[in-house]
Amino acid sequence: MKNLHRLILITLGSCSLLAALPGRADIIISEVMSSESASYNADWFELTNTGGSPVNISGWKMDDNSNSFALSVGLTGVASIGAGQSAIFIEGTATTISNFETAWFGSAANTPAGFLIGNYSGSGVGLSSTADAVNVFDSTGTLITRVDFGAATTGVSFDNSIGLNNTTISTLSSAGVHGAVVSPSGEIGSPGAVPEPGTYALVIGGLALFAGFRIVRRLLAA
Repeated sequence: MKNLHRLILITLGSCSLLAALPGRADIIISEVMSSESASYNADWFELTNTGGSPVNISGWKMDDNSNSFALSVGLTGVASIGAGQSAIFIEGTATTISNFETAWFGSAANTPAGFLIGNYSGSGVGLSSTADAVNVFDSTGTLITRVDFGAATTGVSFDNSIGLNNTTISTLSSAGVHGAVVSPSGEIGSPGAVPEPGTYALVIGGLALFAGFRIVRRLLAA
């Protein structure tokens, strides 16, 4: 019994420590717009670095729901995402980027300082407004993060500020929540806005503690 109590304390202590540890440099897909805005005729998604160190994304690629590195296309225009920073990747060219900035900020000249935006293009990687996915791979083909999503709401992005991974996201952006605004063109989203660190820290911590309590319950029932 003494050894059991000791094991329980170690388990709970380990889970508490895990919940308290600062997040490592980690990339999440924090937002997806798959309804192809009429203002710039393109889909986009956002990557956010939730960690404390810059992440070099040179050579990284994306794919949709074919989930294939072999079919993926390169992310260009952004080489690194700083700690706590977000970057938008839009399907298209430099002209598409300019049109995006006009739609969201009134003009390219009004783009916020430090705003990161890159692009991607290629066959078969357009994000469907009915249902699709975003897969992000590093230069070696290792899957870094992915999300699935269902039917889009025209002009409204999917908000994944909490950093769900390898699952279906369904929360829609709402003006005033997690930095989301209504753009001059009438869209709702938060491109470039960094999620509050406490949002995903609480989720990770809660999952760690939940796992710990499940282990304890199994030990007690044994």
